[in-house]
Amino acid sequence: MKRKGMQLRLDGFVRSAQGPDMTLETQLKSAPVPYNPELAAEVLDRFADQSAQTRDLVGGMAATSSYLRGLLEREADWFETALKELPEACFDGVLAAVDPQDAVGLGVALRQAKRRVALLLAACDLGGVWTLEQVTDRLTRFADFATDTALRSQIATLIARKKLPGCGPEDIADCAGIAVLAMGKMGAYELNYSSDIDLIVLFDDERHADAHIDDVRMAFQRATRNMTKLLSEVTAEGYVFRTDLRLRPNPSVTPVCVPMDAAERYYESEGRTWERAAFIKARPCAGDKAAGAAFLQRITPFVWRRHLDFAAIQDAHDMRLRIREHKGLGGPIEIAGHDMKLGRGGIREIEFFAQTQQLIAGGRDPELRSAGTLDALAGLAQKGWVPEEVAATLSAAYRMHRTTEHRIQMLRDAQTHVMPTSGEGLAQVANLSGWSDVAAFLADQTARLQGVHDRIETLYNPVSNGETAEEGVVLDPELREQMDSWAALPALRSRRSVQIFERLRPEIERRIAGVKRPDFTLRQLDSFIRRLPAGVQLFSLFEANPQILDLLLDICSTAPGLAQYLARNTGVFDAVLSGTFFGDLPDAERYVTGAEAALRGVSDYEDALNTARRWQKEQHFRIGVLMLRRLAGLEEVERAYSDLATAVIRVLLPWIEADIIRRYGRFAQQSVSILAMGKLGSRQMTASSDLDLILLYDVDGDQSDGRKGLSAPQYFARLTKGMIMALSSPMAEGELYEVDMRLRPSGRQGPVATSVNGFAAYQRDEAWTWEHLALTRGRVIAGDSTKVDAVRDMVIAKERRPELVREDVAAMRARLAAAKGSRASVWEVKDIAGGILDIELIAQMVALLEGSDARDPRKQLAAASNPEVAALAEVHRLLCTVQQAQRLVIEGRFDPDKLGTDGMGFVVGFAGFDSAEALEKAILTQCSQAETVIARILTPE
Repeated sequence: MKRKGMQLRLDGFVRSAQGPDMTLETQLKSAPVPYNPELAAEVLDRFADQSAQTRDLVGGMAATSSYLRGLLEREADWFETALKELPEACFDGVLAAVDPQDAVGLGVALRQAKRRVALLLAACDLGGVWTLEQVTDRLTRFADFATDTALRSQIATLIARKKLPGCGPEDIADCAGIAVLAMGKMGAYELNYSSDIDLIVLFDDERHADAHIDDVRMAFQRATRNMTKLLSEVTAEGYVFRTDLRLRPNPSVTPVCVPMDAAERYYESEGRTWERAAFIKARPCAGDKAAGAAFLQRITPFVWRRHLDFAAIQDAHDMRLRIREHKGLGGPIEIAGHDMKLGRGGIREIEFFAQTQQLIAGGRDPELRSAGTLDALAGLAQKGWVPEEVAATLSAAYRMHRTTEHRIQMLRDAQTHVMPTSGEGLAQVANLSGWSDVAAFLADQTARLQGVHDRIETLYNPVSNGETAEEGVVLDPELREQMDSWAALPALRSRRSVQIFERLRPEIERRIAGVKRPDFTLRQLDSFIRRLPAGVQLFSLFEANPQILDLLLDICSTAPGLAQYLARNTGVFDAVLSGTFFGDLPDAERYVTGAEAALRGVSDYEDALNTARRWQKEQHFRIGVLMLRRLAGLEEVERAYSDLATAVIRVLLPWIEADIIRRYGRFAQQSVSILAMGKLGSRQMTASSDLDLILLYDVDGDQSDGRKGLSAPQYFARLTKGMIMALSSPMAEGELYEVDMRLRPSGRQGPVATSVNGFAAYQRDEAWTWEHLALTRGRVIAGDSTKVDAVRDMVIAKERRPELVREDVAAMRARLAAAKGSRASVWEVKDIAGGILDIELIAQMVALLEGSDARDPRKQLAAASNPEVAALAEVHRLLCTVQQAQRLVIEGRFDPDKLGTDGMGFVVGFAGFDSAEALEKAILTQCSQAETVIARILTPE
């Protein structure tokens, strides 16, 4: 049992336990310092019988704020009753007293409710009963209630007067499809004490018949204007909320109530960064909230970009400077007349900081899309985007800034955020804040504002600050001339991209001048820049994160092949900023989990394919970078590339099947197995490996049950082609892998999909020895593996005549050598005599003859009874290490002459050697020895 008065967490706020004596009066903890006690005398006479705590609160309010004094005088009887109630119950009672059905008296009732809510909130705020978050939450809840009630009243009147064709009383419940979006502080439940409310009013045009749409549009505009008037008109009873509709699309030319379809088109084609930031806080607050929520969901791609959006930093900086210039808010911080919202170090600085970071990263991480500033800062700190100490400091400053803002507004209920300029006014704000020492209060405000300004200003400083290259480090004039030629490229087409690049250029020149071969590095960077369709986003990323620029130049100097990959997939840079990017590579299950997480929430088939491509490319790039930085060795890299491909196929297969089922139905019982062969089967893929796949199916029935039913061979042929297309077709996000199906039964002449039973019969009765050799590396990576594994086990366990197997392997090796033509060079480690291809043939032969279940060629060789054959595993490891490095640093045929010093140094170092000459000698020696062993094994005795 909790003791009376103990603090409890409830509805996200700290509330006092709701005991019978826990009234507003008994929870008072503080009071303002009375500025002019004489002004409070009359009010205090009305509260002569109240407790000392109450009289301190009432006296401080009345003696310091003319607005609060007026409220106390006008609502004294109600406030005396409120003091005896639980504050939350009192708040709910104020709302409940408003009769939404009383159209005539609604304006008066809402204004009275506003007065009482304002007085209750002031008492709970100044009395220390509610936190800042609780105060802004209650004020926002009242704004929601008032807006919804006012709109619903207008819609009911229109329907009663038959001014909304096609609508009846049943349409009042959701306001006939008109939705109100709360923006800004209202959207985030952060309304300030005298806040206006920013609204966007939309209507669902698809809900109404085309024949009625013009009349409906006019009626909705009338309802919106009347709702606004009901809320904002100042009468003898006061006002409810000043209402601003200017955040709607093109407010100077659009009506006050905008069709959702038109609004959606606007944001897709013309929306600006400041509007994206505004929609971080947007939420439906009145009318048809379901339609409003659906609209916000549809414009999610506009607000939250798929890639990290560092261009938003410059946008936010430009916005800050425009506000300062327009409002004249530059110069040092002076508390007298300082704008607590828009001035240096003020509320908007903190909000911009949080929103900018959210715009950068929120597209990739939905957990960073919190509407509230404090929640946003907490989330950014938790995810590592903002240092925890910075987030804590800014959060504390934000709370204090907002509290001071409330005190300013409580003085006269003015929608202002500006500190008074007179000594009297400053003293009133200090006293209302509980400070008797005005000078100490002003010093506290100054220190906090300056601290916020200093911390946030660094966010907008470019990395190089426009400095020239370091003295003594000058780029060759010819190379500078090459950089000058970029001015004509798409990446530098816009004025903004040119501005950012010019700030970056000295830093780029300095870093290029410091590498071993500046000409080679710049040549790769030139190729990269020329492939870019635009430059703003990427240059902004480099400016905000110099380590990304370092990585790019490292890649250009070392791995031109990876640089070309980057040019085609610049979005993969986003992944580098993840806190786990340089950590250990995931295991197979974590790759699957990651792929599933990337696709979570995706509902469209094409979106799923593009999402899978983005995710795969980031992971593929990460493997390459870890290898390049020597943070992952051969076996880790082989496994990671293979497990990544496995995860993509495993996660996409249900989508591919669902698409086929949608078009052609399904069979009563059906299952699909994807059998990986080659390097994917043995988990030894490289950066450029294609996928050797066989699709096998098991089915009951002659025809699928769809409207266009197909036989099993036709059905699964379509499924196979769907899989090939999903993996290899170019889309908006590029392609995933090349797919090779030639290892299926009967090769190119056979059907692209095979039944499991047919596969078993083929392997038992018709398959050639080379097909059994290939199957030793076969591994089911998706679908049911039971029957397919049984076929593979049967093949491996089959009794064979060793001399016939050797003859077949020797013949196959001879055919491969003839197909290659001229003898391979030393660096063609796959095709060289005694190289990877030769050794893997022997490994597969050993697996068949020894009955080994191993799929990895090195493990297959280890099973050999002949020590010389087993020793080939080490030759294979060396050659695979070289090949893995080659495939990373250069695309296509490996040619050392086309590779820079750093690139060749990486290949040599990754293989564990000190020089290219030493590595070349080792390759020649070990391949020669391997060729001798292989020839001896395959020569008949």
